[in-house]
Amino acid sequence: MGEARPTYSGPGRVLVAVYAVFALAATARAGVQIATRFTEAPLAYLLSAFAAVVYIVATVALARSGPLARRIAFIACSVELAGVLVVGTLSLAWPDAFPDETVWSGFGRGYGLVPLVLPILGLLWLRRSAGNERVGHRLG
Repeated sequence: MGEARPTYSGPGRVLVAVYAVFALAATARAGVQIATRFTEAPLAYLLSAFAAVVYIVATVALARSGPLARRIAFIACSVELAGVLVVGTLSLAWPDAFPDETVWSGFGRGYGLVPLVLPILGLLWLRRSAGNERVGHRLG
């Protein structure tokens, strides 16, 4: 495998850019929702805010270099994937709890399912760029 490559190199640049766009979009959406209509769907809007934080953390971690940044990116992508799967499932099974959409509701269908695919690509890129390091196990 060889030496670890920075996560922001090669295809990682595109990944960081997409994460940055989602960080901005989710932050703006959550901010507007919370500021203007919080009482209508507090759970959905708080989940949008949580998604925004996860996207921000993933963006910053993927844009940095080193074992700690790689570990944080792995955790952020894993939390993101779990969030998309859990919120996506709950939003379909319990639609009354989600009177308005979140970034992750319906597995991200409002965003072309990118929220479902993005953490998978992030985790795959972390693994591929890790070299001899084992992502999620011992990154340092």
